[in-house]
Amino acid sequence: MNTKSMKKYFPVFMLPTMAAFAIGFVVPFILGIYLAFCEFTTVTDAKFVGFKNFVRVFTDDTFIHSLWFTALFTVVSVITINLFAFIVALLLTKKIRGTNIFRTVFFMPNLIGGIILGYIWQLIINGVLQPFERTLTFSAGYGFWGLIILMNWQQIGYMMIIYIAGIQNIPGDLMEAAQIDGANKWQTLKNVTIPMLMPSITICSFLTLTNGFKLFDQNLALTAGAPSNKTEMLALNIYNTFYGRSGWEGVGQAKAVIFFILVALLAIAQLRLTRSKEVQQ
Repeated sequence: MNTKSMKKYFPVFMLPTMAAFAIGFVVPFILGIYLAFCEFTTVTDAKFVGFKNFVRVFTDDTFIHSLWFTALFTVVSVITINLFAFIVALLLTKKIRGTNIFRTVFFMPNLIGGIILGYIWQLIINGVLQPFERTLTFSAGYGFWGLIILMNWQQIGYMMIIYIAGIQNIPGDLMEAAQIDGANKWQTLKNVTIPMLMPSITICSFLTLTNGFKLFDQNLALTAGAPSNKTEMLALNIYNTFYGRSGWEGVGQAKAVIFFILVALLAIAQLRLTRSKEVQQ
């Protein structure tokens, strides 16, 4: 098929996809923004109230606490996941026996659903804490580190694959040149490996940042926000506001809009920061 024919039939093939995208995403997204400015119980009885819902959001102590808890969780998880994934990737790109088996084993947790993982780790961690007469819901600290452990276990393998791909794409000539120049392992890592891995670091940082802020399934299954909503993250807070508090549907929708803007701004800022490092290198 020549270029003219492709251009001629392009709208025919694109129309179903664009229609599905509009119905499944664009329309609900626009409607969701409108409902953030309304009081409603269903879409048909929405009453416009201006910025009232947004004012209520920032006077809701549970939202402010969830925001700070989520921010702290995201910072810690981004650092730990990327650090351990990078270390594992370095080890598994060495000439070690059975590296393919290790890669498969590390990647497998990423294939398990978040709800299932949450319940599995709830049983494991509560079992470990039982001799000390503690549970994950004993205090916010236990729940926080439980979530960190769960997310590291789930995501390290996925990020490891991305780092391995980046390491294997580093030209061998650069590594040989560094050795000839007398660079030690630390100098090679700092001045050759890490700069050449900036595209991989950009991708992994973006994924772990957005995954941290959007976390819902694991939070619901592991702690459900207990004790007293102290381990409730933003997505779970929005869910509980919308479905658990009568008359707060509009506030829950306003929280969702703020949540979207926050994640989008953070993702854009992170991408610009890491991509600027790529350009410099």
